[in-house]
Amino acid sequence: MLARLCLVVLAAWLSAVPALAENHFVRNQNEYAAALRGVEAGDVIILANGEWRDFDLVITGQGRADAPITVISEEAGKVFLTGQSSLRIGGEHILVTGLVFRDGYSPRGEVVSFRRNKDDVTSNSRVTEVVIDNFSKPDRYESDYWVGIYGQNNRFDHNHLVGKTNKGVTLAVRLDSEESRTNGHLIDHNYFGPRPVLGSNGGETLRIGTSRYSMYRSETTVENNIFDRTDGEVEIISSKSGGNIFRGNVFLQSRGTLTLRHGDDAVVERNVFLGGGKDYTGGIRVINRGQTVRGNYMEGLRGEAFSSALAIMNGVPNSPVNRYVEVAGATIDGNTIIDSRRVGFNVGADEERSAAPSDSSFANNLLGGIDGESFLEVYDDVSGITFAGNIVTQGGVADELASFNQQPVEMERAENGLLYPVDPAFAHLGAPRDLMPVTLDQVGADWYPKPGNDPVFGTSGSVIQVAPGDDTLVAALLAASDGDVLELSSGEYVVSRTLPLDVAVTIRGSAAEGAEPPAIFFTRPYLFELRDGGNLQLANLTIDGALAPDSVGNSMIRTTTYPIKSNLTVEMDRVTVQNLEVNKSFNVLTLGKSALADRVSITNSNFINVTGAVVSAAAETEDFGQYNVEYLDITGSNFASIGGPVIDVYRGGRDESTFGPFVNFSGNSMANVGLAATNGSGASLNLHGVQIAEVAGNQVAGSAPFRVVHTVGTPVTALTGNQFAETPGFMLEELNYEGEHRAAQSGNVFSGGEE
Repeated sequence: MLARLCLVVLAAWLSAVPALAENHFVRNQNEYAAALRGVEAGDVIILANGEWRDFDLVITGQGRADAPITVISEEAGKVFLTGQSSLRIGGEHILVTGLVFRDGYSPRGEVVSFRRNKDDVTSNSRVTEVVIDNFSKPDRYESDYWVGIYGQNNRFDHNHLVGKTNKGVTLAVRLDSEESRTNGHLIDHNYFGPRPVLGSNGGETLRIGTSRYSMYRSETTVENNIFDRTDGEVEIISSKSGGNIFRGNVFLQSRGTLTLRHGDDAVVERNVFLGGGKDYTGGIRVINRGQTVRGNYMEGLRGEAFSSALAIMNGVPNSPVNRYVEVAGATIDGNTIIDSRRVGFNVGADEERSAAPSDSSFANNLLGGIDGESFLEVYDDVSGITFAGNIVTQGGVADELASFNQQPVEMERAENGLLYPVDPAFAHLGAPRDLMPVTLDQVGADWYPKPGNDPVFGTSGSVIQVAPGDDTLVAALLAASDGDVLELSSGEYVVSRTLPLDVAVTIRGSAAEGAEPPAIFFTRPYLFELRDGGNLQLANLTIDGALAPDSVGNSMIRTTTYPIKSNLTVEMDRVTVQNLEVNKSFNVLTLGKSALADRVSITNSNFINVTGAVVSAAAETEDFGQYNVEYLDITGSNFASIGGPVIDVYRGGRDESTFGPFVNFSGNSMANVGLAATNGSGASLNLHGVQIAEVAGNQVAGSAPFRVVHTVGTPVTALTGNQFAETPGFMLEELNYEGEHRAAQSGNVFSGGEE
């Protein structure tokens, strides 16, 4: 708010001195263009409150440090750039503030660009209190940046960026021209809000440089920002240039790490990482030369490998710029890592990444893992790292680090919310006590609300009773709002049209004691079509496909053929699905191209007489590392006479920038599954490129085999305690790994005896 008040005072002062500057109040794009033609240092262009649709907002000119050219909203947060709009800034000493981008997307490669074109790059300019809210391109794999910073000595502060769903970095500092190097940019006090899982490479929140220009120094400072649930990919921040400073930032429940990917001489200090126990929350990944990591605080992180609380990588000997330069001359000192899953040394070590760290030090760090779990892990030679003064309070320690002081340390939470040792003898260890983590009310535009963490389903509190009959469910669903619950009583519901879904809705059978679950029949090729914003929860229902027509690609639930920006969730509990057999490939759930489900959950349900797959998440077959489901959980359910696989998941390619898919298939029974001639996988369970899979305690009879194909990284597959009758053994394949298949197998019993 202080920045806003200063701007108001500036505008008032300029209006009182017309000889020095002019205020231009403009109501439309034509008036703006007229004002821009004569703009001079000190002038202020004020945009009238309201919607500015399809606005190519360009500002350029020669301001001065004491008299910038300013574009400001009439009232903060009441100027909305919608449709296909963007902002381009050229010239020098330009100030832009108070705008909101929403309800659209940029027709260009950037929403906000610190250059008008390649010949007019801005320097000494500032963008502050600007909001970009869900302003994503419709196709998740069409790439753009939300902010591109060029030139020198620019500041991007107190802005609010939330909800980027398409490919491309949220904010990128570009070094692709000489005038944009050694730039001295300042990126501070911004709110980087939730960025959902992208399901491919290209989901970074902030990147400085690229591998092509990583040998140049950027000298950009990133400080006092909050990264809140920024889950796009494994790199939250990707530093790909030299001399950058990352100071005082806070990471809240964000999957991934601050990654020193390319470039030397970075300083990472006084940052706070709070994982809250969320999967794959990480800290700092160290690569390259001369890096300094000091005084950081990390708590509740659950990442490992590339997303560890601290990952010190192995490098590639004589590495090309786009691979991994070995760690040399790193200083890692005075950091606190508490209640976190992993600290890894020589992470990524393999035949290519064979260069161990050298001439580096690791000292005075306070380290605490999870009781009973491995914590400090070593994957190669650590003789090039000097260790001194470190304490491990709990968690397993690799033999190579047995000299570490391992003892419990009593901790207490200080006024800053962080944990410190009670014993003054340990006061010199770990993060400094004067850390003051930046808070949510100190970042972003204080006049724009930050998103909460509401559950997907049942948030509105409206429970709507729906009576049996023809199309009664249609009328209720078309009128439903986000979070509504449609409660069905016993009886038959006939649906004569596909039900489009662009909100989160629960459809459940009445819980009346002794009542039969309601039965839904549908007469179109699809019962539900999930669109942008659509999420579906089904409970205590029977869904019958006996009335469906014979059409190519039938599916009880499918995603629309149009692009879907938002990730989706599908849940089924106590649902019976039957008679999807009018043609040879009738699926239960089909996730189409460019669609990503954050979670698909099926519990305590029954599937009978289905000719296709139960869950088809195999539309992305181009081997770009893209996939269609992040978490897939199927437990306690029964599958009988299923022609295709129960699960068909595909993730190809060799990219290491994502975490998923994750599959849990446990405690289910299967009979006569996967044997249809149309089942191209030849499997009853087809897992291709799944990163984490647990397949446990299932009963399988007279079915096709389970198929597991490992493609990239270090996949973890556990096949345990399954019982098979009249079913072939596992089909296991490694595509990019020399040696036996890495799936862990134990306690599986086939009809001929235990494996």
